[in-house]
Amino acid sequence: MEALDGNAIAGLLSDVFGAEMTAAAGECASCGADGPVAETVVYLRAPGTVVRCRTCGSVMMVFVTVRETTCVDLRGLSNLDR
Repeated sequence: MEALDGNAIAGLLSDVFGAEMTAAAGECASCGADGPVAETVVYLRAPGTVVRCRTCGSVMMVFVTVRETTCVDLRGLSNLDR
């Protein structure tokens, strides 16, 4: 599976949050690393879209679209600051 950076989900993030979020600072709940969402590691072909911490590899965000509804799991984020 090819790993991409957070810029690959700019459109998805905009649809979900209603704003441009790739420059937003996210903090990993597992290791505390923080940085722009654009610097995360993204897998588009997982069950849904999986966003992982570039430092420790933990799952930070998961987006799954079912019947035109996007479900979002942000449990891997301790902070997301636009």
